[in-house]
Amino acid sequence: METNSEIRRLVDIMPASGRMSTRILSKPSQSVVIASSFPLPWQRQRLIEINFDLWRRLTPAQRDLVLLRTVSWLGAIRWFEFGPWQGLGALGTGGALGQLLQGDVVGGTVALGLLGAASWQIWQQNHRPSLDIDADQEAVRVAQRRGYQQAEAIRHLLEALEKIPELEGRSGLNFSELLRLQNLRSLAKTPQTTP
Repeated sequence: METNSEIRRLVDIMPASGRMSTRILSKPSQSVVIASSFPLPWQRQRLIEINFDLWRRLTPAQRDLVLLRTVSWLGAIRWFEFGPWQGLGALGTGGALGQLLQGDVVGGTVALGLLGAASWQIWQQNHRPSLDIDADQEAVRVAQRRGYQQAEAIRHLLEALEKIPELEGRSGLNFSELLRLQNLRSLAKTPQTTP
């Protein structure tokens, strides 16, 4: 497998939003098949790093679904989406600045506490286990727009999820992967729908 042509192929199957914000890099030194760090609010571009020596051991369909799942996971992380916690964070930021500029240390401290609580809740929302499950389901939906049937997309993602620990030299699946596996198996038993 030629790395640059595989990267071009992978970029072609990404949804348009993923193409704009995501960059794929070859990282032969990493011990995992595919990795992406949790994107922080100030990072405009999200990186996906692939060990192509391990990657080529997956079938092309498995690769497609694993990539779509990673892009979907990255796209699901939203720091600045309007919601109650983001509003509370903005209120805390404005209040802290206003109070500290006026020299009110107690008011500034309270506002900073409000900002801290809101930031913690936003962080928790972006780290919830259901985010992984949602990313799997979104990957299946995107794969259907790329010509896969729902059942085959689920099957390819399931097979990849089971095969990746073996490729990485791990003894088994971690907790998050077990939850994803269980959800994909139950999704495979539901009636077929069109995208």
